[in-house]
Amino acid sequence: MFESFGFQTLTAPQAAVFLGLALGLAFGALAQVTRFCLRRALVGGAAERRPALGVWLAALAAAVLGTQGAVAAGWISFADHRFLAADMPILAIVTGGALFGAGMVLTRGCVSRLTVLFASGNLRALAVLLIFAVTAHATLKGVLAPLRTTLGSVTLPIAPTLPGAPLFWVTLIGLAALTIAWRSGARPLHLGLAAVLGLLVPAGWVGTGFVLLDDFDPVALQSLSFTAPYADTLFWTIANTSIPANFGVGLIGGTVAGAFVLALLRGEFQWHSFESPAQTGRYAFGATLMGIGGVLAGGCTVGAGLAGVPTLGVAAALALAAIALGAIATDRALQASQRPPRAIPAE
Repeated sequence: MFESFGFQTLTAPQAAVFLGLALGLAFGALAQVTRFCLRRALVGGAAERRPALGVWLAALAAAVLGTQGAVAAGWISFADHRFLAADMPILAIVTGGALFGAGMVLTRGCVSRLTVLFASGNLRALAVLLIFAVTAHATLKGVLAPLRTTLGSVTLPIAPTLPGAPLFWVTLIGLAALTIAWRSGARPLHLGLAAVLGLLVPAGWVGTGFVLLDDFDPVALQSLSFTAPYADTLFWTIANTSIPANFGVGLIGGTVAGAFVLALLRGEFQWHSFESPAQTGRYAFGATLMGIGGVLAGGCTVGAGLAGVPTLGVAAALALAAIALGAIATDRALQASQRPPRAIPAE
């Protein structure tokens, strides 16, 4: 497909960088306005939890409908994608998802949300993202890679896709998500913007898997994700004379830029930093858990959740469930540890 555009100086991998940049700009701007974040939907305060869930589910509904629409049209196929691998690395997915969920509670944000917060002046988020990127890269290709390969070797041969016809799951997920979103109490404007954000997912899949399809200079089929892209961005930043930029590098840069511009325009840019050494340690530990967990699970709340679930792959659904359970369990453990000790009556 890419060959038909007649580009003389731009290859498909180079065009993928600009595609990632464009999607990132839109994602950063929309996430800044809607405060898009799964953590808030799971363990946020009582007043913010339902609206946050509505925003997230509105985006998911649009992502599922758009992605499966593209599959039905024959533009893309996930037959050879890692989300639909025949042998599922179940131990890595469950362990990684739980670790990522715990980490995002400790750092008060998933990676995509922390990226937006960093662009708004939050230095805590910057510190978390740096540790996350280093840890993710170490788990992919460094000293923690043996952990990844060991857990990844425990596989389960199951059907890679959700059972039944895709139309059934598209209808079920779409209707359920939209119904909950409409009743969540979120502002209609935010729900509409969240749906636009969700459509960035099929835009990424179609862009890399159809528009930029080039047999002589292939581009990996990919969409919104933040785990591998942060590792790639870290490596490219350090050694860009040897490592070319890719889709993920463009996505990260675009997200930061889009959120930064919207934060300035809306008067929301404000510097924040750590308040105590204990808080610093908590955030650093959480960032490490997210870096390891994101790689083991095959993605974060966006990569395995918002972009992964629309593939109708069992692995992505399991990763998202593990992330949610890890987050809820960690939040409850933190709340229990902060309760004042019960008075013991004198004998």
